[in-house]
Amino acid sequence: MKLNITTQKNLLAFSAGVDSTALFFMLLEQDIPFDIAIVNYNLREQSKEEVTYALSLALEYNKQCFVHDVKLDSQSNFEKNARDIRYEFFEEIIEEYSYETLLTAHQLNDKLEWFLMQLSKGAGLSELLGLQEQTQKEHYRLLRPLLNISKECLEEYLIAKKVKYFYDQSNDELKYRRNFMRHEFANKFLKEFESGIKHSFEYLQKDLHSLHIKLTPLLKKKKLEVFEKPQDENKLIRIIDNSLKKRGYLLSHAQREEILRQQECVIDHFAIAITPSHLWIAPVVEIKMPKEFKEKCRIARIPKKIRPYLFEKSIEVDFLSIL
Repeated sequence: MKLNITTQKNLLAFSAGVDSTALFFMLLEQDIPFDIAIVNYNLREQSKEEVTYALSLALEYNKQCFVHDVKLDSQSNFEKNARDIRYEFFEEIIEEYSYETLLTAHQLNDKLEWFLMQLSKGAGLSELLGLQEQTQKEHYRLLRPLLNISKECLEEYLIAKKVKYFYDQSNDELKYRRNFMRHEFANKFLKEFESGIKHSFEYLQKDLHSLHIKLTPLLKKKKLEVFEKPQDENKLIRIIDNSLKKRGYLLSHAQREEILRQQECVIDHFAIAITPSHLWIAPVVEIKMPKEFKEKCRIARIPKKIRPYLFEKSIEVDFLSIL
């Protein structure tokens, strides 16, 4: 498979499992420059061997290897916490060393698992197809070049090349929702209907592009974004979804409902405000503001939960009043 990667500064999220090991060697074969980053959560004895393997591969093939060693509680929302830690680590590296692209080894099984998980919770087309091949973040591009290849094909590739890889036994623990979807539904379904599933995802992706919504903000000042408010609530939620995804946050169905119900609220670390003509999104800030500033904001019709960010970042209120 030809990997469509043209950037020269690429960071591969590596785990030593089937997927990332296969991508490692595919990148080598196609002379695509990259370095690797791996996280050790210290929950399995084998994880030390995986880090050692990553370091040995980096040494053998002249790659830089970044290692993040953390201790994570497996009982408290592990999957989300692990993901947050992982991407925070990757983004720190990207910023410090000016990487252009983060490569992850998500494959077709992952795509189907995501689809089924969202389907089980209640989701629209955008959420069902949340695992996109390419996502533009604020300071880098996230690329998933293996999304159309099944895990079985990747494993066959490594066996044919006689390449070592590790199997994470925690993937068999059905207490994790993703593992349950994988073992009870996704793997069996994909094994029987792989070709049809690939075609269905292609058709759905084309449908999603046909429903393209204008996502460019009217105004962007630091981490403040202001959009023209669409009259359609579904389009409104799509804009919020897209903005928060770029910031590394995924909305739940309940949070979408809360936004529409309250019109101005705080979701995680983000302030979201819907006015008659605009949509405002900014990081949450708690700071005391002088009365004069609050009055200027009131006259400019700037939502209350947005004002503290403007004050902290010294964003000029008079300029925003033209909205």
